[in-house]
Amino acid sequence: MTTPWQRTAEGANLLGTNGSLGVTIFEEITTLANRHKAINLGQGFPDEDGPAELSRIAQNAIATGHNQYAPGKGILELRLAIAEHQERFYGLAPDPESEVIVTTGATEAIAAAILALTGPGDDVLTFEPFYDSYGAMIGLSGASHTTAALLAPDFMPDLLTLENSFSKNTKMVIVNNPHNPTGAVFPREVLTEVVRLARKYDAVILTDEVYEHLTFGPRHIPVATLPGAAERTLTISSAGKTFSFTGWKIGWLSGPAELVAAARTVKQFLTYSSGTPFQTAIAAGLRMEESFFTDAAATLKRKRDILSEGLRAAGLDVLTSQGTYFVNADTSTLGITDATALARRLPELVGVAAIPVPVFCHSEGASRTRSLLRFAFCKKESVLEQAAERIATLKDRL
Repeated sequence: MTTPWQRTAEGANLLGTNGSLGVTIFEEITTLANRHKAINLGQGFPDEDGPAELSRIAQNAIATGHNQYAPGKGILELRLAIAEHQERFYGLAPDPESEVIVTTGATEAIAAAILALTGPGDDVLTFEPFYDSYGAMIGLSGASHTTAALLAPDFMPDLLTLENSFSKNTKMVIVNNPHNPTGAVFPREVLTEVVRLARKYDAVILTDEVYEHLTFGPRHIPVATLPGAAERTLTISSAGKTFSFTGWKIGWLSGPAELVAAARTVKQFLTYSSGTPFQTAIAAGLRMEESFFTDAAATLKRKRDILSEGLRAAGLDVLTSQGTYFVNADTSTLGITDATALARRLPELVGVAAIPVPVFCHSEGASRTRSLLRFAFCKKESVLEQAAERIATLKDRL
């Protein structure tokens, strides 16, 4: 019998075969990047702030005394703004009183929902590769983690395999769309099948949509908008990715009142509330003109293309990102099948750091993605241009 922390570590691939706790690959690669003064394209956070007007609103809120606990479910102004945003972009109309809560980033929303709704004897299904928080929280809950593979080069699931991944024990299916770490944006066909299967097996759908406004061509389709989905879907998003204020840690969760209440019950004993002055600013952000959101995506697309050009010049096969902050590259075109080993060499070799995709997988998935590296392009264009120049020399340095 393992302890809760061991289950958490094992779920996030941090527990060694002898039971020892290892460091995250993010910490390891960041340490190497710092040691070799490399450009760190491993972790997905911007290197420049979001809109200055939102910073001023937060500063004013601090200066005028908005520094105490916010209500446990978030300040009303932000809950109203979240509901308005959902209606403006997607035609959804959650009740800000009972169907929306504000969380300490999307990470807390994920934790609260999984811990509230799953436990021993349940299966939780995710796509693979998967964001490591899912594995960690599934492990902590005591549920079993089942995966359905996303297949390169477009990282779409085989729908028959997806169906076979469901069972009578499937209590929850987690859909990360747009998808980290692959950059895939799932089309209606895939999402509709997820909904059909969730209804068939009476599973809750937890959908992580933090990159909802950061797509490069394909249109983002919220799962909750699909027929038969709304009554069983909890939708998560956050301000960090959309507005480039990842350190403010303002996220939210919306859905049917009874599911939101369950998540809120757990959430109030995690942080209770956080970020009072930042909540005011994000309410204003969600009400910005639509051009802000489209311009943000266009800027990020340009950054993706700068980095991708350098990766291709290095002889790597670039698996085109349709959304998020990330692009994947296949190292096997250079005769390298162990991307994890290459990731540990890259900071010294070319002065750029990346994350190997196998760390986002269990054993079978790790084998399937063994030659893939994930690069983050949410950086200044000048930084990405320098990184692209460095990466382009990889073939020669090898």
